Parts: sequence; structure tokens; C-alpha cells
Amino acid sequence: MRFRPLLPLLFVLWPAALAAAEAPRPPCGNQPIPAYAGPLAAPNVVVWRDDDATSGGSAFRTCSGWRPGDFSLLVTLAGSFRYAGSAEDLLDRFGRISALRGIRYWSVSDKEWRLLIDDASALGGPDMERRRKDFTFSELKSGRALNFVQVETRLSSPVVYRMRVLEFKPDRVVVETENVSSMRIALIPILAPGETRTIHILERLSPDVWGYYGMAFSAQDPGLFLRVRDASLINRAAAFYRHIAGIPTDREPPPAQ
Repeated sequence: MRFRPLLPLLFVLWPAALAAAEAPRPPCGNQPIPAYAGPLAAPNVVVWRDDDATSGGSAFRTCSGWRPGDFSLLVTLAGSFRYAGSAEDLLDRFGRISALRGIRYWSVSDKEWRLLIDDASALGGPDMERRRKDFTFSELKSGRALNFVQVETRLSSPVVYRMRVLEFKPDRVVVETENVSSMRIALIPILAPGETRTIHILERLSPDVWGYYGMAFSAQDPGLFLRVRDASLINRAAAFYRHIAGIPTDREPPPAQ
């Protein structure tokens, strides 16, 4: 699928929120856009929407092993965190699917911390009934597709995802996930299989600091028909970032209010 250029919407949502006019650029041998925030600062976050006025496709071609696809919405988050462990330990965090249970995010509409993931389990295939124990490091490192199921509190049915480790090096980890089953709200399909994809890029910036660059693509803009605010999209992305970085997902202050 062809990558369509995206136009940034500018927000001052976190103290370190980015206001930029350039296209998104993942960290693939270059300086990322948005840039990594410092370990003690809130991540830089930008929401980008499809617009032919901005060209960014070449930036994605510098990353091997994955494609952005034909998407109309992209939420980017770039932060860093202190971590003295190894890349193996970080990769293990992706394999512990059961640890997703209980992730919380700040609800803009309810103005309170809410549960985001009610249930999650590794699967022995795309069938959500084939639940199993969390993935092992060897399974993740193999690079083969692994499936897991996730129950979001705002969705009306569980969603099966596919996860692949695209890169694994002592100083760099890249993990891709995409939905295998449809996503529904009130039993109405809002996203077909393959219409959401998330790329998690972690790279060592110094001996005890890792950078995180996340990209959440969507083929549909939920704000067009479900009144989902951009702050809500950012809060969800921030919840997963905090989970991977080992930060309490409901730590004050809320990301975007």
C-alpha cells in the first residue's frame, strides 16, 4: 500500500509537546521527528493527518522490515527513560502479554483515570479461544508472527493482534503489531483487519538511557464519526509508552487533559 503524506496538527498537550511543520521521521540512522524528550520530561507527542501538502514517505523507506501502509491518521510519541538493563529484558516486556491487564489512561470525557485494558492473553494462533502462557524470549527473537488477544474497555468485543519483532540488537529493538480481527464499538465495525498498526522503536541513547519512538497508524480517523478527541488518542499512546518504559500508567499529571 502507498504511504500518503501527512500534515501535522499542533498541540500543546504536555509540557514537552512538539509544534513542528515537518513530516514524521522515525529514528532509522537519523534524528527523529518528533525528537526524543529527556528522561525526566514528558514525551513529545504529535498527531498527523493525511494531506497531500506534506511529503514524508521517503523517511519511512529508511526503515527496513516494515511498511506504514495507506493510513489517514498517525499518532507519534517520542520519549526516553532511564534503564540499566539489557535489550533482552526490554523485549521480554513485549512478551508478557498478561501484564497488559490493568493498564490505565486518563479519560478526557470522564476526567479521571480509567482502566484501558481489561484482559489480555497470548494466543497459540489467530483464534482467540487458543489462550496460552506469555511468549518467551526465544519466541519473540525468532521474528515469526505471534498472536494475542486484548480487551479494551471502550470496545464491545475482544481484538486479536499480530506481533512481530522486526529488529533485535543489543542497542535497538523494533516491534510491530497490527489488528487481525475487526474492532467494534456497540457491535459496529469501525476498523477492519489490518487497519491499525503500531511500531515501537527502542534504541539505547546512552549506557543507562533508552529512547522510545512509537507510531500508531490508523486507516480511519475515529474522530470523524465517534467524536474521539485527539487528547484521548494521545493518552492511549502514552499509556502503552509508560507500560513499556516501566512507568506507572496512572502517574500524575495526566498526559493530555
